Amino acid sequence: MVSSSGVLVLFLALALALNGCFANVGNLNHISRSLLQNGLARTPPMGWNSWNHFGCDIDEKIVRETADALISSGFKKLGYEYVNIDDCWAEQNRDKNGRLVAKASTFPSGIKALADYVHSKGLKLGIYSDAGFRTCSGKQPGSLGYEQIDADTFAEWGVDYLKYDNCNTDSSKPESRYPRMRDALLRTEHPIFYSLCEWGRDHPATWGAKVGNSWRTTQDINNSWISIASRVDLNDKWAHYAGPGGWNDPDMLEVGNGKLSREEYRSHFSLWALMKAPLLIGCDVRSMSSGTVEILNNVEVIAVNQDPLGVQGKKVYSNDNLEIWTGPLSNNRMVVILLNRRESRASITAKWEDIGLESSHEVQIRNLWKVYFTGTSLWREHIRAV
Repeated sequence: MVSSSGVLVLFLALALALNGCFANVGNLNHISRSLLQNGLARTPPMGWNSWNHFGCDIDEKIVRETADALISSGFKKLGYEYVNIDDCWAEQNRDKNGRLVAKASTFPSGIKALADYVHSKGLKLGIYSDAGFRTCSGKQPGSLGYEQIDADTFAEWGVDYLKYDNCNTDSSKPESRYPRMRDALLRTEHPIFYSLCEWGRDHPATWGAKVGNSWRTTQDINNSWISIASRVDLNDKWAHYAGPGGWNDPDMLEVGNGKLSREEYRSHFSLWALMKAPLLIGCDVRSMSSGTVEILNNVEVIAVNQDPLGVQGKKVYSNDNLEIWTGPLSNNRMVVILLNRRESRASITAKWEDIGLESSHEVQIRNLWKVYFTGTSLWREHIRAV
């Protein structure tokens, strides 16, 4: 495979074997895992989260309008189903019964009414708390010591997703604090996706599958190529631990938040899809540009992320900032990304041996961004795209 450009995904392709099978692609053997048994996350979650764009400037009007926009844009039909409120939704203090209370100035209708509205659209509502005494903003209580009462509250409100952060703790290990909320959520008997936001400090990939449905492998992302690329590298090392029921999480998407080029945002989305990362939109979906929509609604790239085989792709070749990423898919297919991290144009060739194929394989190639097969002829020994 040969491509040329600068600092972007050069080619995102599906390869379909027409003879033989892709038995040893990338040597992607899974680590044996003991899974959280809540029946969720058979594929990575898709939806929206408020933090990357809005931070603490979030209110129920934005959340309702976001739910409306996911419907009107057609994104809900593509699989974007979670509408997740991040930090700063609650009052600074609990009520007299020790319960969290929605902030009256920004969520006057309360979270239960908001969940009912989101559910009426066929969507799901997510919320945020922290395995510490205060959340990361410091503006609302955390759930440390209040795990069961908070889990019961979230279940009563109809919450479907919990992002659980790691600020302002008692200095104990997250391995001891995060299971407490897991157990509390399970006792409610209400299905809630449990997202561990421990930032990768204690290698949650090695213990997260039996605790949560996803686990952060990195610090917070920001809207820069350096940040995106570094999170890709940090997440890659834990690929063997991901799979149906529990996923590595390199943080939310920055696509649509401005500053970066279309090629960089395509690269971002492509790599998240290959890595089976959660696809949580982080921009204002009420006012997306056509370019943002074109990236986020690419059904074939989304299908890579949601492939039922559930194997996270990996970097299989790197030389002088030129990289090849690949991973197996269902139905005898594989996905390949060529990535040029240089500041100038360059060519990359992916030989069969680079991506785990036998020299005898014959392959048909489909470019997922240009959305066409690259020709009627079969490819042998390498893939070439100019």
